[in-house]
Amino acid sequence: MIFAGVCFGSSAQAKDLQIYFIDVEGGQSTLLVSPSGQSLLVDTGWPDTDRDIKRIAEALQASGSKQIDFVVITHYHPDHVGGVPELLKQIKVGEFIDHGPNIENDEMAPEGYAAYLKSMGSIKRVVARPGDRIPIRGLDVEVLAAAGAHITQPVAGAGQPNPNCASETKWPEDKTENGASMGILVTYGDFRFVDLGDLTKDKELGLVCPSNLIGKADLFLVSHHGMNMSNTKSLVDALHPRVAIMENGAKKGDSPEAWQTVHDSPGLQDLWQLHYTASSGDHNVAKDQIANLDGDADGHSIKVVAQANGTFRVENSRNKVERTYKK
Repeated sequence: MIFAGVCFGSSAQAKDLQIYFIDVEGGQSTLLVSPSGQSLLVDTGWPDTDRDIKRIAEALQASGSKQIDFVVITHYHPDHVGGVPELLKQIKVGEFIDHGPNIENDEMAPEGYAAYLKSMGSIKRVVARPGDRIPIRGLDVEVLAAAGAHITQPVAGAGQPNPNCASETKWPEDKTENGASMGILVTYGDFRFVDLGDLTKDKELGLVCPSNLIGKADLFLVSHHGMNMSNTKSLVDALHPRVAIMENGAKKGDSPEAWQTVHDSPGLQDLWQLHYTASSGDHNVAKDQIANLDGDADGHSIKVVAQANGTFRVENSRNKVERTYKK
């Protein structure tokens, strides 16, 4: 299935794919701007504050865009969907894409889901299924997982047996909204970026065991803010990322176990973090590769600029440190 999307024009005509990893203090909000000028925002940060929306707006302005053509909501926990009402007060949105009804009945997800539906009004909403594609011009964005299901056939070039699966722990089934997260593969020429939201370990394994259905990634957004509920060795090693970025908070995510798994994955050239996590001690990268060092009020982002030939650059907005990774 390919969605029929609502698309706004844009004056931005950048030659490259831009990705902004926005600091929403331990939630997620990731802005992608295609070379066509169209934009896709993955998640919106926390509710009841304009802090996160201001940071999203700043990234949007820096990208040269004036609106968001597609908003992907990976799942309905407040650190991912909570910012939607405030977002719609300030920024024009063309279409929402999500995994369908909330499946969790604790204190977090039902409230976030209800506020999301209420604030949406007449804006187009599409429910995604594994294998669907989001029609942002200039990119191939495939849905890998949604509502607890995942693709069953390998994407082009994938399908290799995964040697880690034989020794992988059998993780308990996750019936929360985390396990229902929408995950996407973004391809721009030879560049591949994987974002699996807060997908947890048992759901990850369906994508890479016994065979790797995703293939390798140039850039990997460390799942679930770097928590050890996610990021199995079977997944991370199968993706074989050249660079990983962790959208953690000062006091959230960056668990030593997950950090070490990503840090030690074969072929990894660099790991970058949105925040320094004091409780994780040595499980932090060098400070030049951390966007925010001083608690939860800095708001610095990490930007990636990717070329169709697979070369990409990572920039830290705090200190202007940047590194280029050639294919």
